[in-house]
Amino acid sequence: MNIISSTSNSLVKQARALRQKKARNESGLFLVEGIHHVGEVVASGWKVEAILYASGVLTSPFAHDLITRFAFKPQAVTAQVMEALADKENPQGILAVVQQKRYKLADLKPVTRAVALVSPQDPGNVGTILRTMDAVGADALFLLDGGVELYHPTIVRASMGTLFWKPVIQTSFNEFVDWARKENMQLIATSAKADMDYRSLTPQTPWVLALGSEQKGLSPAQSAACDVTVSLPMQGRVSSLNLSVAAGVLLYQLSSAHS
Repeated sequence: MNIISSTSNSLVKQARALRQKKARNESGLFLVEGIHHVGEVVASGWKVEAILYASGVLTSPFAHDLITRFAFKPQAVTAQVMEALADKENPQGILAVVQQKRYKLADLKPVTRAVALVSPQDPGNVGTILRTMDAVGADALFLLDGGVELYHPTIVRASMGTLFWKPVIQTSFNEFVDWARKENMQLIATSAKADMDYRSLTPQTPWVLALGSEQKGLSPAQSAACDVTVSLPMQGRVSSLNLSVAAGVLLYQLSSAHS
């Protein structure tokens, strides 16, 4: 078995380069690291370009079984090479080079409930929101007017594999609103200044929860484009919640309410 022992190897250099946004944008590839995440991307059917693993580090029976089920032979590397590739300390010993997907509004199947984020800045929030969406059965995520890069390693890691199962559409706020109107979606905005308590809203299905960026929230024009605006009451000294926490509270409430 050929084991790569040098970080100068072309495949290793390609994988290392994908830690940088420029390389991800130019190649259309990204990295998926860890046993669970690699297992999810393989199960989801996304196009995997390469798998690298360090057998001395990889001790999980699940991971070894995963390796035997690949349609192509994974590439073994030394523990030192894996450490150089890994994004964190104590790597699990496996990572994948994966082809990015770009969903369009026209690609969407019927949506019952979804989330729209306007210019989010924190990749951890985006990944966590994807994970929460999966937990409540939401159908799609919209990233509007730029913001964080979708294939940032932190999004991939924080999503716990749900990135590979939920379509994420990157488009403008205006194009999103046009689509929502055609689909008869109820747009539910969030604002600390809204008069309606989130617990008093019974959403109309289908709906989309719209959240602004961590720093600025939704603009007055964006809130006005939505059908209803709700607030999360603050009883202490803080004036707002973390974006992913707020999304989690709202998603569970909206998903449990009956129209």
